[in-house]
Amino acid sequence: MSSADSGPAAGEGGVRPDGLAEGIARLRRALRRGARVADPGNTLAVAQLELLAALAEHPGSRPGQLARLLNMRPNTVTTIVNALTARGMVRRVAAEGDRRAVELTATEAGQQAVLAWQATNAAVLHLALSTLPARQRRALTAAGPALDALARAVDRLADTPGAQAEPGP
Repeated sequence: MSSADSGPAAGEGGVRPDGLAEGIARLRRALRRGARVADPGNTLAVAQLELLAALAEHPGSRPGQLARLLNMRPNTVTTIVNALTARGMVRRVAAEGDRRAVELTATEAGQQAVLAWQATNAAVLHLALSTLPARQRRALTAAGPALDALARAVDRLADTPGAQAEPGP
């Protein structure tokens, strides 16, 4: 049995992948809730903010590209884009070379919404971290590069045709 499979009860301090997945899911839910409490005036849905963030990172993306990137249905992306366009946060431009295709960019208002959301999340995390013991803060800081590498590895798997997660026990 590898140390990745051994739980804390085994004395090695390892984390089971299913425990890590649940911990990450709980953190996402808590952060989303904390950000809503910290910024009740933000009326954008998380899916809208994630789409805006993706556009900020990938300006000129087409709706199909965003659907793949965000693992959303194309009609969901269209609905979100329509709502954000109506709010002046996304701009549609006909693609060069293919007038039927549309390229999307976040407007200044859309980019500001992303920056505000990121700042709110950072403030919530900073405040929450300040309540933890120094040992746990150091452990979380040290885990940052590993979490970033894990996110990149999950992205690579998502981009690999046929790669699937095996169901747990």
